[in-house]
Formats: sequence, structure tokens, C-alpha cells
Amino acid sequence: MQFDLKITDPKSKARAGVITTDHGTIETPIFMPVGTVASVKGVHQSELKNEINPDIILGNTYHLYLRPKTNILEQAGGLHKFMNWDRNILTDSGGYQVYSLSERRKINEEGVKFKSHIDGSLHFFTPENVMEIQRSIGADIIMAFDECTPYPCDYNYAKSSMHMTHRWLKRCINHLEKVPPKYGYNQTLFPIVQGSTYKDLRKQSAEFIASVEADGNAIGGLSVGEPAEEMYAMTEVVTAILPEDKPRYLMGVGTPINILENIALGVDMFDCVMPTRNARNGMLFTAHGTINIKNKKWENDFSPIDDMGITFVDTMYSKAYLRHLFASKELLGKQIASIHNLGFYLWLVREARKHILAGDFAEWKDKMVKQMDKRL
Repeated sequence: MQFDLKITDPKSKARAGVITTDHGTIETPIFMPVGTVASVKGVHQSELKNEINPDIILGNTYHLYLRPKTNILEQAGGLHKFMNWDRNILTDSGGYQVYSLSERRKINEEGVKFKSHIDGSLHFFTPENVMEIQRSIGADIIMAFDECTPYPCDYNYAKSSMHMTHRWLKRCINHLEKVPPKYGYNQTLFPIVQGSTYKDLRKQSAEFIASVEADGNAIGGLSVGEPAEEMYAMTEVVTAILPEDKPRYLMGVGTPINILENIALGVDMFDCVMPTRNARNGMLFTAHGTINIKNKKWENDFSPIDDMGITFVDTMYSKAYLRHLFASKELLGKQIASIHNLGFYLWLVREARKHILAGDFAEWKDKMVKQMDKRL
């Protein structure tokens, strides 16, 4: 993997760059639609490619390991072939599920024992077998196994967890060297900065992660319930330390406003389930604020869903029609809303890139944050 940093905004830390892998180029800043189980929920691959048009999507190691299982993915020739996606894929490590499934797991130095949320069967993740699983899945960018600490989190717990994540990283790196890629193209490992919302821990973790000299780095353990101001404060601490010539990935973030504010702090890559999850509940993101399409006020509004027309659904359907689909519990409503939201997220990061290249990102970002922070 190669990263070329093109420009940094003069009035912020926002950056425009290009990541090149064996599956093509990724122009940064980028948002990665989440395809948890080899599917971006409610969206065909043709719509994903032609309308939403991301350079990279995300898959989930924990979920793909349980279903369809790694042997099926190996028989298919890897995740790209299994889901018929010829662009880039990133897989997380399962560390987030260690956090989110806290009632179903036990953590020790060796790894994490957990019960499947599907059938209750017992499984054990270690840094070593998570590397093997991600080799079998075959994503272009793979994540080190970590523990994502909860919020709020006791200082001593956050500290010991961070050190364990660092020890696990060493095991990931050592084991990955022994297990070659399976499908004829390269995979790049990103380590993950932890440390909860403690500045000294974040600084310590970022320094350790930077010392590993990986080809890219991630920031984990944020967007887990902490106030946005704390997220930004931690991101600022970390991006000041992580090397400038490597891409920086902020995991699981966030709202459109979160994304713009973190781009301004020097983050290059994002993922979040929010555009599709909120879409399925009738919330649409637009450049002028959020719409709850279930509200009665849209019942006889026959204007386009979004006159910006980023994707075909925006001008093909009216707000009244989309509201009707939600009121009737028609699946098409959730599909339309998902395509709209994902299209908007990709438009937003690409527009951010244009303004970084033009040198007026900071002013544009402040204007957009005000506009988007409204309920329509």
C-alpha cells in the first residue's frame, strides 16, 4: 500500500491524499460504507458502485467469521469475489464486538472468549487467529486485534487495556509474517490507538503506535458514547503524534458534522453504520439539515427528496412518496433512504476534498456545520 499526501489545508489540519492498493486508488478524505456481513444493508452492489461510488467499503471480521464462515470465503476466493466487489475492502478486527458484546465475552491476556450472538456457541479470538481469519477474508486493509474500552472507563482499566492492546499488536505483527496472503494481492495491517478519553494515555498509545512504523494507523475507542468535544480533543492529541505521511483512520465515526470536524483535525478515513441505520428509521441527512421523513409535515410535500440530486433516488421520488413507504412499512422506503444517506456521506467527503485542494476548507467546513445542524 502507498499513501501520497497531496496537500494540507492552510487554516486547519485537513489533508487530501491518495491511497493506492492492489485493488485501486482511494482518494482521501474518504467515508467507507459498512458492509458488515458482505452486504451494505439494503443496497445492491450495482447501486453501491454506480450511485454511491465509494473507493472502499468495510467488512466485519467477527460477523464474517460466524457467517458465512472462513471456509466458505476461501472456497469463493475471498470476500471480493464472494460479494462481487472489485474495489477496496477494509476489515475491522472484531475488537469492537469485544466491547459491544460485553455480556457475552471474557477477556484475558491470551485473547477473548465469546458466545456467538447467533446460536450461543463458544469461540476464542486471539491476535494470531484474528490475523488468520483476516487473511481468509482477504481485505486490502486489515486491523490489529484490540480491546475497545467502554465509556465512561476507569483510568486504571483504560491503562491496562491499552497496554494489552499494544502487546496484542506485537503478536499480530509477528504472526502475520508467518501467514502469507491467500489470493495473490497484498494486505496492509493498521494498528489501533487506544486510551479512552485520557490525554496522557492517548499520547502514550499514539507514540507507541507511531513507533511501529505501519503503513497506516487507526484511532479506536471513540464514538462509544463520549461527548463530541471529548472525541475531538482525543483525536487532536493523536493526530499531532501519528506520522503525517501515513493515512489516519478514525473508527466508527460518525455524524456528518463529526466527520467534517475530524477531517479538520487531520483524519483521512471514516466508517459508520449511521447513514444506513438512521435511514432505516426514516432519518435523512442533507446539506441543509436532517429530515425525519416519518413526520406528518411531509405527507403532502411532493418536492424531490433532495434537489441536490446526488443519487438517482433524490429526484426520482418525492418526500410524500417516501413518507408513504415508511408509513406503509414498505421495504423500498428503507432502501431509498439508505441510498440517499450513503450518497450524501460520499458527496460530503468528496466536497471536503475539493475545498482542501482549493485552500478554503476551513471556511466551507464552518458554513456546512451550521447548515447541517438543523432539523428540517
